[in-house]
Amino acid sequence: MIEKLLDSDVVFDWIPEDVQATIDARDTWLADLPPDQAGLAFLVSDLQRWTPGTVVTVAFLGGSSTLHREIADATKEITDIANLTLDFGPNAAAGQFRTWTTDDAVYSADIRVSFDRAGNFSLVGTDSISESIGLPTQAVGGRPHQRTLNLGGFDVRKPVRWQGTTRHEFLHAVGFQHSHQNMRGPCEAEFRWEDDDGYVPTRDADGRFIPDADGRRPGVYTYASGFPNNWDRAKVDHNLRTRELPGLVAGPFDRASVMLYRFEALFYKSQPSPCAPTGNGINLSAGDARALRLLYPTIGADLATVAARSTALLNTIGAEARTDIGLEDASPNRSFAVDAARVLRQRIADLGRSSTV
Repeated sequence: MIEKLLDSDVVFDWIPEDVQATIDARDTWLADLPPDQAGLAFLVSDLQRWTPGTVVTVAFLGGSSTLHREIADATKEITDIANLTLDFGPNAAAGQFRTWTTDDAVYSADIRVSFDRAGNFSLVGTDSISESIGLPTQAVGGRPHQRTLNLGGFDVRKPVRWQGTTRHEFLHAVGFQHSHQNMRGPCEAEFRWEDDDGYVPTRDADGRFIPDADGRRPGVYTYASGFPNNWDRAKVDHNLRTRELPGLVAGPFDRASVMLYRFEALFYKSQPSPCAPTGNGINLSAGDARALRLLYPTIGADLATVAARSTALLNTIGAEARTDIGLEDASPNRSFAVDAARVLRQRIADLGRSSTV
């Protein structure tokens, strides 16, 4: 399939259904927590950020050392801004990069990169070390033996904008969401969800939906159901429509963001569209940089705010989660509570140590 891809194809981020189901269940649980506690408004994004100032380790499954070096170099545009270190291995400077295997029983790294799954995707932030995300027998999830970030086929042929794709997925890995789902943006109203009236479903030789003989165009639902994505309507809704979750908005809609898909013109109702990207799809925008500084600040007062919000979230989750007991073992929410408490306690401890250095 990789050989059939065109540079113009829109290959959407794809998270397996079993993984997405656990993420949705976790987010629903978070949304149902008491609403009057401080910090709940951005609970999801607060929980998924890494601790500012810490080292997040990265390991590879497959691929050459040359490819590993190229990917590590591409992420420097992120770490040059954020108060965060991506560590690709103790000997990465000498070309020896950290690796992981699907037999790992303990974490080789926080972010575990692969190239052997279809498409490109990443878990968001600390979901990559959350054992409540995904199912233990599947390939993708938050356990030590599971993939958390995939760059499909990069070990065979890198796409034209591979640096942008790499930065896009690693921004997910440090806590970013898609720009087209920003509630402050125009994309929900701008997308042509349905086919032009009278459209006759027409595919090219590889299975892409294209305009029919009379020039009528497929809508987003139809386009996404063909090659290379093969998505049903439910997956389109979840991944492309605006999501009414407060944790998904870190700032105003940014047309230059590397987190905004470069859709084909047929996606939009108007030309030029206010949803269409103005960036080059490769480099971080000024808005991306501001968001990184917001998530991973260096100023002491901002770090104190992160610590205060983390403490508030830990209090929101409840005393039973703080002690890792209290919820019934059979409760589907127990693992979410335990994981959330673990992440927050570690962050508070890390921030406490950094403030005394």
